[in-house]
Amino acid sequence: MADNVVKKLDHKTLTSSFHRWFWGALTCFSQEHMQTFGYMASMLPILRKLYPNHDDQVEAIQAYTAFFNTNPMLGTVIVGVTASMEEARANGHDIDGSTINDMRAGLMGPIAGIGDSLIDGTLIPILLGIALGMSTGGSPLGAIFYIIAWVLIAYFGQRFLYFRGYKFGDQAVSFLVGKQGAAVRSAISIVGSMVVGGVLASWVNVTTSLKLKGADGKVFLNLQDKLDSIFPGILTIVVTLFCWWLMSKKHVSAIWTMVILVVISFVGVLLGVFNPGLSY
Repeated sequence: MADNVVKKLDHKTLTSSFHRWFWGALTCFSQEHMQTFGYMASMLPILRKLYPNHDDQVEAIQAYTAFFNTNPMLGTVIVGVTASMEEARANGHDIDGSTINDMRAGLMGPIAGIGDSLIDGTLIPILLGIALGMSTGGSPLGAIFYIIAWVLIAYFGQRFLYFRGYKFGDQAVSFLVGKQGAAVRSAISIVGSMVVGGVLASWVNVTTSLKLKGADGKVFLNLQDKLDSIFPGILTIVVTLFCWWLMSKKHVSAIWTMVILVVISFVGVLLGVFNPGLSY
């Protein structure tokens, strides 16, 4: 598919490819294909630019029909690296569809693990923690801040990764999965843990209304007072650890975890363990 003319991807083509990934990485999403079609769509501007002949485009696109799934934000760097590899292939370098697929298959797992912990487990809780603090008293500033901050970080962060992936090729990926990347992720995860802990202490408060009364009707045991004298906030910690155990160890989704908490709360109210503070 190569000829004697050196083929080079211009900024417009790369930007079009990035926008297709940014807006369409999760389109046509299914358990069978995951992000395959979003990836193929992002590569169409690249292939059309590098291979004017339609038959060459059809041949090149076959490399992107294989299953693909990773973290959509950090996975942007893989798309950028692919664009660089496709450019090299079009210029006659010893790269074929199998080489590109091997690269994609080898990177989507590590990048997914890093991205899920860094973005979903650290960045988003930090932003939400700040937003909750700004929402005191029902202020809409917290929601506005989160929407604007997330959109800006997601767009410009992915754009940066895409073009760095294209520019540096596998060197960009080496940073994410190498020692430097590990140090950065460790530092950020520590900050994230501090923020999550602060949000937990400030916004989560689980108490019990269970009281035991004697034959004379007087309360001889207020369970919450006893717990506070032994370990203040212990019920909050227990509930938090229970949720962590469900999602981390038992791989229960966040939605089902919330359903379980609602059921526990409902039963607890019926048994008098919890008091919702409602009056009718």
